[in-house]
Amino acid sequence: MNAQDRHTQSRVTAGVTFAARLAFENISHAFANGSQTLNDVSFAAEPGEVLCLLGPSGSGKTTLLRIAAGIEPQTSGRVLLNDREIAGPSVFLPPEKRSIGLVFQDFALFPHLTILDNVRFGLNALSGDEARREALIALSRVGLEDYAQAYPHVLSGGEQQRVALARALAPRPAVLLMDEPFSGLDSRLKDSVRAETLSILRESRATAIVVTHDAEEAMRMGDRIALLKDGALVQTGGAEELYLNPVNLFAAGFFSELNVFSARASNGMVDTPVGKVAAEGFADGAEATVAVRMSGFDVSETEGEVEARILSRRYLGVVELIEFAVSGADKPVRARVRCGRLSPGARDIWLSIRKSDVLVFVSGDENA
Repeated sequence: MNAQDRHTQSRVTAGVTFAARLAFENISHAFANGSQTLNDVSFAAEPGEVLCLLGPSGSGKTTLLRIAAGIEPQTSGRVLLNDREIAGPSVFLPPEKRSIGLVFQDFALFPHLTILDNVRFGLNALSGDEARREALIALSRVGLEDYAQAYPHVLSGGEQQRVALARALAPRPAVLLMDEPFSGLDSRLKDSVRAETLSILRESRATAIVVTHDAEEAMRMGDRIALLKDGALVQTGGAEELYLNPVNLFAAGFFSELNVFSARASNGMVDTPVGKVAAEGFADGAEATVAVRMSGFDVSETEGEVEARILSRRYLGVVELIEFAVSGADKPVRARVRCGRLSPGARDIWLSIRKSDVLVFVSGDENA
């Protein structure tokens, strides 16, 4: 039995919390110098839901968490917990009164305290014995009770992440906020620690908001995803909805690597260098932006829709990353092609696009 199996078997079931609904209503935020970080953001995390807050650096994700936790006041708007205002024009509950836990990106463990004392740090309302008991229970939930008297420096990054999670869960918060909790982990550890964290969140039944800039991580963890850009909410929904029906080119590009072409509609179609595609609802002559996912190409050495010449190939294991020259395209077309579909010496080949991997947007609205 390996260490991961022993950890899974020894971990006790997480204590159940009373999950709450956390809602942001028309939240805006600006720093003292006038720079705007959030602009009229409204969405809610439902009870027991894991909602992933996704977006590039500088999109306002961490600021939203800080506002929810009570570390940072918003400029305008309200934060509600189970429809009770906890931050707004006339109310501002301090962090310790909100029943909201926060796991920082760097875990923020105290190096001079034992693991046990780190976990019971936020249990000041309990007696010493009660706090110790709750802290040990929290450590058992994450499989680290044997390290109670150790210090943070002896733990791996994954173990430190679990200590930070135990500390946040020890007071049994109604909502748990996690700010890019896996960003400091080795890539080999991420999958296992992420899966374990999700399992603990499910058992504890706390509402959770997890900040990430990684679309795949958001799709793996989130019941729903809220996508931000430049301090504004772009789209919310499940992973499948955001992948298949992005509202604009920015949303599409966050979940897929794209080839982008400009075209004009004619008779409900647009003609691109890689083929004609449907453009329903576009008037004749209307400008369109066509995005084709890199995974959306079929290739053949004998037949297809469009002739192409291979410029470069990179072997990636299951797939090859291939760049093609295509007549009418002002830059190389990129594709991810399953290994073995083309012979090693192939140069002039044929491309066909899968219609399900084509997205058409009104030009000018791509980044709205």
